Amino acid sequence: MLEHGGRLLRAARRYGIAAERWLDLSTGISPTAWPVPAIPARAWQRLPEDDDGLIDIARAYYGAPALWPVAGSQAAIQALPELRAPARVGVLAPGYAEHAHAWRRCGHAVQSLPAAELLRHVDAFDVIVLIHPNNPGGDRFEREALLQAHAALAARGGWLVIDEAFMDATPEHSLCADSAREGLIVLRSVGKFFGLAGARAGFVCAAPPLLRALRERLGPWTLSGPARHVLRAALADRDWQAAQRERLLADGARLAALLSAHGLAPSGGSAFFQWRRGEDASPLHEALARRGVLTRLFEQPPSLRFGLPGDEAEWRRLDAALAAAVDELAAASTQGGR
Repeated sequence: MLEHGGRLLRAARRYGIAAERWLDLSTGISPTAWPVPAIPARAWQRLPEDDDGLIDIARAYYGAPALWPVAGSQAAIQALPELRAPARVGVLAPGYAEHAHAWRRCGHAVQSLPAAELLRHVDAFDVIVLIHPNNPGGDRFEREALLQAHAALAARGGWLVIDEAFMDATPEHSLCADSAREGLIVLRSVGKFFGLAGARAGFVCAAPPLLRALRERLGPWTLSGPARHVLRAALADRDWQAAQRERLLADGARLAALLSAHGLAPSGGSAFFQWRRGEDASPLHEALARRGVLTRLFEQPPSLRFGLPGDEAEWRRLDAALAAAVDELAAASTQGGR
């Protein structure tokens, strides 16, 4: 399996620091979660019901004409390649590596390219996969450019797949409302914005024929009863959602400013995380980890992704850790140059 953020227990063992003493910034999950209420016993005891109102609530939240719940967008990422014959697939890079991995695993010819290359050479592909905003680079795309690419692909039976796992803070840029168009598939995740990654819940927004094929592939009960119960309330809680968007946008900008103040200006980012490319990514990751701060290290290109601290104490801790780590690397560089 591919590497992901959130490997806190492994880091605790490697660095000899108890798990509860870490500041885990290795994921893009919001540190502020929707407050889950008590879950009624019947949600655990009965089989999930598809007609419990979740679909309508989710359609209203995402603005999508049709959608289907899945066990996190990861479930759809793995299933979609199985719904097509071998195809030429262009996947955004750098980006969430599971996309390219899933299409290759199913025998498709995959090219991983920057967004500009993918959109410039749409005719070279049967399927294009974009992440909007991108993880980890934070790339953003104009709606008309995306719809143009979709039209070119759909005219010959192709797909444009857009992973909007980090879109909830800026819903005005979503293409969910356009997803009734044949060949336009939008993936949404509940875990990031609502801070409910453990629920393993997401949605696929697409035309009904594609959703029917996906349902056949995934089978019944794609979400547990407790997850459906929580999602019905969370997706309908508009006041909390508005406050969460404001909080995330402010904290994303604050994190970018903090990194810049330590000479680590981000190369990109979103409301959920900031991303910095640099050859010093690995030593910086190590220096922070020795201080109990876990970041997400990428090898290609060498880079670090920083998630959001959850409270003022965590912001102060990150500030101090960055100062100490940068000083350590500067001292090592000076000694190495002698």
